[in-house]
Amino acid sequence: MENRVDNEEFANFASEVGGRLHNLALALCGSRADAEDLVQTTLERLYRAWRPTTPDDPVAYARTVLVRTHISDRRRPRWKREWSTPQPDEVTTGETGAADRRVVLQQALAQLPKRQRQAVVLRYLEDLPIAEVAQLMRCGQGNVKRCAHDGLNGLRALLESEHQQGARR
Repeated sequence: MENRVDNEEFANFASEVGGRLHNLALALCGSRADAEDLVQTTLERLYRAWRPTTPDDPVAYARTVLVRTHISDRRRPRWKREWSTPQPDEVTTGETGAADRRVVLQQALAQLPKRQRQAVVLRYLEDLPIAEVAQLMRCGQGNVKRCAHDGLNGLRALLESEHQQGARR
């Protein structure tokens, strides 16, 4: 009977943080399919480790599991992955302009090198302090600062290029 309560507790937790994990995974992966796979793998790992006494901050723990799963999955050799970008109709928002900007941002993020994308997403989209990003990425704080700096410069260049191409059309 106790196991059922744990299942219900985990199900409630998963439904609460699922959307946030999916947004983070989408920003890290660049495609909806990969993001959904990453969230599913993360929730599976969390479920196997779920105990009646959860960590002090289970959301931070879930984010850590997601980021480390993303990093470890990328280290394993796999067949070449094709990056897909979300289509405007896949993005749900109240105003069309915001949806278009979100798609352009997701496309630009997908073009960044992996470490730069991770640093930018964790630092600026998740609004985490440098020390926590360094811990999640398993690197030094200086490396996080460099990756975030280079990633932001890369994003600026990509978005400026997109803006100029849009103006020419």
